Amino acid sequence: MKIGILCAGDEELSPFLPLIKDRKTAEKAMLKFYIGQINSIEVIALFSGVCKVNAAIGTQILIDVFGADMIINSGTAGGMVSDLEIFDTVISTEVCYHDVAQNILTEFHPWMKTIFFPADPKLIILSKNAVDKIRPAGKVVWGRMATGESFITDEGRQKINQEFAPLTVDMETASIAHVCYVNRIPFISIRCITDTAKHSGINNFDENCAKASAIAKDITVALLTEIKNSHCE
Repeated sequence: MKIGILCAGDEELSPFLPLIKDRKTAEKAMLKFYIGQINSIEVIALFSGVCKVNAAIGTQILIDVFGADMIINSGTAGGMVSDLEIFDTVISTEVCYHDVAQNILTEFHPWMKTIFFPADPKLIILSKNAVDKIRPAGKVVWGRMATGESFITDEGRQKINQEFAPLTVDMETASIAHVCYVNRIPFISIRCITDTAKHSGINNFDENCAKASAIAKDITVALLTEIKNSHCE
């Protein structure tokens, strides 16, 4: 079993690097991949760079070149609902694009039944077990994420909430889920909140990114343990 861990930025990946034992590196498509073990589980970790295409490139390489059997997206996001605070965490149940015409994925490839890419049901269950055991900082909820390539203004926030009702927004998750969907690879995303409607903007993201990334890392590593244990049963 090989698990790909994809982060968007270097600060989101950074907490994982000291944990990767027997670490080796490889480069492909101008990306650096870190290969080794976390808690005796084979992992391939990287930061893909921000935006949908970069994340999709990294995901496909994890699958094709490194043989990843499942993908975990770990990192940060903006909160979209009033009861989510900074350093709360959202774990995906389904993911959509908020900046793609809604018929693109249903009437054309990959001919989906809905606009939502589902997270893997088993990984959702295992993530709940993981959270119960470590009780991370902030609360953890499960739900819908939305992806698009822009920081969200107040006007944009209202439109996205009306059309998609996501808990979070980011710039990569749906594209990672999209690649996993067409490759039939299990996927889940773990995103810790750096900014909200009350505390919005790039300054809040920059200030909170390191702590939020560490929280997402803790949950991801706990999930890796649950995955390992489930395969040993």
